[in-house]
Amino acid sequence: MTHLDTELKLLRAELNEMWMLVIRQMNKSKSALSLFDKDVATDVDINEKRVNVYELKIDRDCENILALYNPVAIDLRFVLAVLKINYNLERIGDYAQGIALIIKEFDQPFQKDLFDKTGVIQMYEECIAMLCDTLDSFETENNQTARAIFGRDEKLDTINRKANSVIADYIKMNPKEIEHGLSMLSIIRRLERVGDQTKNIAEEIIFYIEAKVLKHRTKGLVNKEEKKP
Repeated sequence: MTHLDTELKLLRAELNEMWMLVIRQMNKSKSALSLFDKDVATDVDINEKRVNVYELKIDRDCENILALYNPVAIDLRFVLAVLKINYNLERIGDYAQGIALIIKEFDQPFQKDLFDKTGVIQMYEECIAMLCDTLDSFETENNQTARAIFGRDEKLDTINRKANSVIADYIKMNPKEIEHGLSMLSIIRRLERVGDQTKNIAEEIIFYIEAKVLKHRTKGLVNKEEKKP
């Protein structure tokens, strides 16, 4: 094994650890929301510092590999993909922390009816599942799993599009719950962005495996490519 191979292996392990940490952050923030557990929310807030430490370390390691080993072809694509995935994971960590901070602001839990009407828990579960599947896709170099992420992001977009009217109706029926309603809208917006960041990760996985750049392509073209054998 060359020095470059060793460095790439260590880089992959570091990214895997960060990925798992971000998944735990998302799971904990979901628990904090659904159970109204402020202790768990505080844990998410504190652990965001660990996510930031990983991001800085991985960035430095990528820069060192590029400077010292001059990787080419698939090795170069791997390092470039890691750089961008690293950024996307850090942003997802920020959104998990943001939700945790919202929860810490309240003295009373969100009403179950608000969860049911908005579908926020289902949205959370889909976000976490997508994040887990992109990790599996990256580890196994399975481009089909990565491509499937694009269609799944539509589910999150649908819930997000309906959120304004659903929450407006809820507030009309429950005027004392206006702060909870508006905060739930903010949570849904953050989860929609988690979906966008996860989709960006899927694009980078495809770039790494296939040497294809999907960013900024039209949705129709991406969907057509997904159907190719």
